[in-house]
Amino acid sequence: MRKFNIRKVLDGLTAVSSAASASSAAQQQQAGNRETEIQETLQSEHFQLCKTVRHGFPYQPSALAFDPVQKILAIGTQTGALRLFGRPGVECYCQHDSGAAVIQLQFLINEGALVSALADDTLHLWNLRQKRPAILHSLKFNRERITFCHLPFQSKWLYVGTERGNIHIVNVESFTLSGYVIMWNKAIELSSKSHPGPIVHISDNPMDEGKLLIGFESGTVVLWDLKSKKADYRYTHDEAIHSVAWHHEGKQFICSHSDGTLTIWNVKSPAKPFQTITPHGKQLKDGKKPEPCKPILKVEYKTTRAGEPFIILSGGLSYDTVGRRPCLTVMHGKSTAVLEMDYSIVDFLTLCETPYPNDFQEPYAVVVLLEKDLVLIDLAQNGYPIFENPYPLTIHESPVTCCEYFADCPVDLIPALYSVGARQKRQGYSKKEWPISGGNWGLITQSYPEIIITGHADGSIKFWDASAITLQVLYKLKTAKVFEKSRNKDDRPNTDIVDEDPYAIQIISWCPESRMLCIAGVSAHVIIYRFSKQEVTTEVIPMLEVRLLYEINDVESPDGEQVPPLPTPGTGSNPQSIVPQSHPSTSSSSSDGLRDNVPCLKVKNSPLKQSPGYQIELVIQLVWVSGEPPQQITSLAVNSAYGLVVFGNCNGIAMVDYLQKTVLLNLGTIELYGSNDPYRREPRSPRKTRQPSGAGLCDINEGTTVPEDRCKSPTSGSGSPNNSDDDQKMNNFIEKAKMSRKLSLPTELKPDLDVKDNSFSRSRSSSVTSIDKESREAISALHFCETFTRKADTSPSPCLWVGTTLGTVLVIALNLPPGGEQRLLQPVIVSPSGTILRLKGAILRMAFLDTTGALVPPAHEPWREHNVPEDKDEKDKSKKRRPVSVSPSSSQEISENQYAVICSEKQAKVISLPSQNCIYKQNITETSFVLRGDIVSLSNSICLACFCANGHIMTFSLPSLRPLLDVYYLPLTNMRIARTFCFTNNGQALYLVSPTEIQRLTYSQETCENLQEMLGELFTPVETPEAPNRGFFKGLFGGGAQSLDREELFGESASGKASRSLAQHIPGPGGIEGVKGAASGVVGELARARLALDERGQKLGELEEKTAAMLYSADSFSKHAHEMMLKYKDKKWYQF
Repeated sequence: MRKFNIRKVLDGLTAVSSAASASSAAQQQQAGNRETEIQETLQSEHFQLCKTVRHGFPYQPSALAFDPVQKILAIGTQTGALRLFGRPGVECYCQHDSGAAVIQLQFLINEGALVSALADDTLHLWNLRQKRPAILHSLKFNRERITFCHLPFQSKWLYVGTERGNIHIVNVESFTLSGYVIMWNKAIELSSKSHPGPIVHISDNPMDEGKLLIGFESGTVVLWDLKSKKADYRYTHDEAIHSVAWHHEGKQFICSHSDGTLTIWNVKSPAKPFQTITPHGKQLKDGKKPEPCKPILKVEYKTTRAGEPFIILSGGLSYDTVGRRPCLTVMHGKSTAVLEMDYSIVDFLTLCETPYPNDFQEPYAVVVLLEKDLVLIDLAQNGYPIFENPYPLTIHESPVTCCEYFADCPVDLIPALYSVGARQKRQGYSKKEWPISGGNWGLITQSYPEIIITGHADGSIKFWDASAITLQVLYKLKTAKVFEKSRNKDDRPNTDIVDEDPYAIQIISWCPESRMLCIAGVSAHVIIYRFSKQEVTTEVIPMLEVRLLYEINDVESPDGEQVPPLPTPGTGSNPQSIVPQSHPSTSSSSSDGLRDNVPCLKVKNSPLKQSPGYQIELVIQLVWVSGEPPQQITSLAVNSAYGLVVFGNCNGIAMVDYLQKTVLLNLGTIELYGSNDPYRREPRSPRKTRQPSGAGLCDINEGTTVPEDRCKSPTSGSGSPNNSDDDQKMNNFIEKAKMSRKLSLPTELKPDLDVKDNSFSRSRSSSVTSIDKESREAISALHFCETFTRKADTSPSPCLWVGTTLGTVLVIALNLPPGGEQRLLQPVIVSPSGTILRLKGAILRMAFLDTTGALVPPAHEPWREHNVPEDKDEKDKSKKRRPVSVSPSSSQEISENQYAVICSEKQAKVISLPSQNCIYKQNITETSFVLRGDIVSLSNSICLACFCANGHIMTFSLPSLRPLLDVYYLPLTNMRIARTFCFTNNGQALYLVSPTEIQRLTYSQETCENLQEMLGELFTPVETPEAPNRGFFKGLFGGGAQSLDREELFGESASGKASRSLAQHIPGPGGIEGVKGAASGVVGELARARLALDERGQKLGELEEKTAAMLYSADSFSKHAHEMMLKYKDKKWYQF
């Protein structure tokens, strides 16, 4: 018998059908072209991708420096980033290519340059005299590990201390090593029999540059005479040293130790300390030594002309202060102030009036760099108040769970949000100006308002003014205050579907024109807010509860609960699906004792005072159904013109009239299809063994779509109480990316899914095991619009377009009552229209164009103050007002048509309406999937912008879907990027690049061109203050500061050449031109004299350096790749 190869037959069939579909698409395209003839103005030359600015707190900070003349602050991080801050609005982000941690930063004060020392034992010289700082030189140490650097004021010789206890000297102009080396054994000689440990401190005596103070970790301090090349004094102490600081007169210095003590030494008395202080030690009565305390990690010793010196230190608390927060201690005369910090202290610096170390320091502020914050303390005011921080460093106050970006908003929005936000500001800040005031603002070439909204894990929402590449917080809304808070873990209702952060924001839907705001939270709750400038007290919070189930032919349903039939037009809603609008009891059970009709959170039943700003209009909660928790909401839309909000999850869809506070629609996804369901679906067998929810949603591959994944609280994982291994989740996610999440493709509804499902342990009380949910169809996109609902329609009418994870688009017709009072009395009638469109992959975004190709925005109502009674004229107006958005070409005329633009994870289609012909189609990606698609305006035209999981950013023209841009930008390394990436108008986009920072980018060629002008300048020419006057007698008797000709000591003629194998020089991209730019000022005078020599030397050494640079970059790349692998190996996704 002849073997029959089914696969070949299928291949033949698919080939025939694809050829047929290709030819029909071509015919449609021709038809469409006859139909459209829209002039498209966007070309590929309008597009260019580049990063613009990075906002937020530097993630994992590790180093701090300040230029007291330029008034610029620099922060280095563990990932090799460098953030520079000047006056509010002037900030800059740079990155070391190696990604190694920054261990120390040193400004060349008032020179427009900065030296960074990295954990991979490289030194880099940054030129800050250009808007985008660049590295001029690098030096890589091969045999020694760098532990500490010191660059004296107005010197070009950098002292570099190493782990072996040696000190090397680097010329910062040429970035070459001097032959002068201070070896550890010469420095300590016979004072210690063992190795003194790494170098933890280097500084020169403020009054004599020829004397260098060297601190070794073990407790030895050496005063080294640079000229005679020997130690003058050695100071030994039993306890390890963490830091050292000079008194400005150079006769005393102070050391901080690992036992919580400070020792003050007279320079000429090395035998024992002049004084020992234990700032936080309990003094024992019988003269014994106080109990040891925690190490004092850093100390600074600053003098004032008028009074006592300041001793400022971090650490040193006694060991019995368990649970006490990290502290900064300020000792001034006899008073000791202990300032508690919210996070651990990374580093601190005292800001002083003078850059000269040999003058009275006159400290006025302390900059404290914390693990997650930057604090400035005013030393001049009583009580040491902090300065109000003008930088946008609080993005991460609570972890960001979602964000939205709106460019080109109504102009009155930012002032309105600012005015209500101004009342939320804390009091008690220092009255003085922010002291970090360097740099200059760039030119403002963008005039349109931009707003960023961030949703957070604690249920808060922040509105930010993001206009002209700056960022400033406008207003903060706390959505959690509508709910009862549980006092402790024990009395928490066990209805929670997430372990932590039950109020976390998942989705934000905002209408800037009407200012209506709608949020969906992780506990399956939706809150609708109205904006008001008046304060109100709400006696009873309006609320609705909705039962949204998923049961197909569930004959043996345990409590006999049947899905109500599809509501017939005219009957409004089915009463079974609505729970009365009252505050329900905390628990109600169905006949077999399972939790039923209970929401996850309890709404407050006491009056709620609502400040000006966003005020609650309605709270909607999904409830437990027969022991099953409600599923998290996957899509949300609000429309102010219709007074409707709609949301969906993997069970179905619900629509609510928020004006009448009624549920209009409550359907399982399958019921939306009616008899047109194209899929063969297995009925779900009823569950025999259900348990009350101890375990939660199981966590294999939660959710079919990435938008669904985009909406999870960063701390609640995928909404399951028992978070399974997070790296497992990360692998799942990457695996999903690789497989292109086959389960979401419409043709691959696996018939054996239910078999897998039943073999799964069904006693895991969750409403659906995740494989079951993979086969489910979730609502993934919702769009209200005024368009043609059916093929036969002659005029547009209000409707809702619904997109699902299986690539189906369904249309629901809306029959709205007349405006005014009638709107509140007559019901809104909702009915599925029968229109079904199909795409490949989950639907992400929908939009509509008019005949000219212009975007038809959803209808909206203009904002007005609702808490003020209207006068009669206004009432008449509002009766007549029937808000409908009309596109520029008035597409409401009968003969005109519209175009629906639909973007899914795989493809985009443009469909002509009312004929419903697909006139253009573009397969966006075959091997990956689109994470975010937005229809945006740019250069007076519109386009579709997409970000793919494979890291590509693409744009397509509309309506013809011609590819205009395709750039590989960044791979999807974690869920945070997927959750927060968004495009907006005018070529703007953003995403959360780390848990604390927003990265903004542009895909507009015009913005890229103007970016240089828009960026602020860090360096501004400033006169260096005059050196302190030595005074007549000091000059006469030689008591003033002693200068040193370092060139004579460290130059090649005196000290010879350094060993070539010790360190290799790597020229930076700034090259010799950059040196010319940076070479001015005091150091510059010397630099210019040597520039000619440098150029000659550079030409000779160029080949060697290029080779070195290539070897170095290859080495750093391999290290970086290895570190990345280790970094992500065991991390939870929200910690990246």
